[in-house]
Amino acid sequence: MTNQALVVGASGIVGSAVSRLLANEGWAVAGLARRPNAEAGITPISADLLDISSLGSALSGLAPTHVFLTTWARQVSEAENIRVNAQMVRNLLEALRPAGSVRHVALVTGLKHYLGPFEAYGKGSLPQTPFREEQGRLDVENFYYAQEDEVFAAVARDGFNWSVHRPHTVTGIAVGNAMNMATTLAVHASICRFTGRPFRFPGSEVQWNSLTDMTDAGQLARHLRWASTTPAAANQAFNIVNGDVFRWKWMWSRIAEWFNIEAAPFDGQPAPLEQQMANDAETWADMAKQFNLAEPDIGKLISPWHTDADLGRPIEVVTDMSKSRKLGFLDYQASDEAFFKVFADLRASRLIP
Repeated sequence: MTNQALVVGASGIVGSAVSRLLANEGWAVAGLARRPNAEAGITPISADLLDISSLGSALSGLAPTHVFLTTWARQVSEAENIRVNAQMVRNLLEALRPAGSVRHVALVTGLKHYLGPFEAYGKGSLPQTPFREEQGRLDVENFYYAQEDEVFAAVARDGFNWSVHRPHTVTGIAVGNAMNMATTLAVHASICRFTGRPFRFPGSEVQWNSLTDMTDAGQLARHLRWASTTPAAANQAFNIVNGDVFRWKWMWSRIAEWFNIEAAPFDGQPAPLEQQMANDAETWADMAKQFNLAEPDIGKLISPWHTDADLGRPIEVVTDMSKSRKLGFLDYQASDEAFFKVFADLRASRLIP
């Protein structure tokens, strides 16, 4: 029987990566998004997860064996994050019930499972690093937990297998994505090179000096496929990172070298990108015209607030991958090379000069 995937959030960084991987491996793939991209081998489905009636119509006739939930919608408060994102998962799984085809649901969350939601990020009593899957939930409301609970409720009702995937910051490409560090840094570096502005690290001294890790979108896509098709990995939660560790004081210089600029010395004080890039829209529009770039609207490429949150953390963040490795997932991705691939792809797509 051919595996049939429904990738929810298929236009995002993770969703597009897993859609392409599965399609290239012969899966029948349907990609659901509000505005799905047109890609060879992927059936586009336009739907709003908050509109249960139109969702049912959009999914009518579809019988996926595997569902990959790779999307969420940021709201003004954590209470609203919980309400909206739980409803999105609940609506989707309810709409898929009539077909009775689902064998596995994979949910992508992240390290806010250990660090807390945006409103309490990195605060209070946190588990020790490296983060391990057996470390339980924090005593704080978190929309990741609400998403998990919706999956678990559907599992109890409908009997399919599940997996939860907790990446660190994901590197990849998706224009318009709300959490896009690699593209944000590429645009920042390109502007620094064009204007001669110093390429200043935006984050905290702790992040500059501490060990950290990241997750390439391709690495996460392979992990999603592995967990959804490996019996020993069923019904478990997993961390997923590239497999290396680094310090930003090393990585910042590596990124600067790729763009042929100098990394500014770090003075120990944060210089948030929201401030550094606050007035860059006109500069970027000028650059887009001069270099014939495909996207002149800088707002569709960068997410300074999210990059600032990651690089401004006051604590070390390192993730343990032992659980996946013991069960057979041995893939590895060098994090600097993951950045460089994104930069090269951005340049090839004329998204940066």
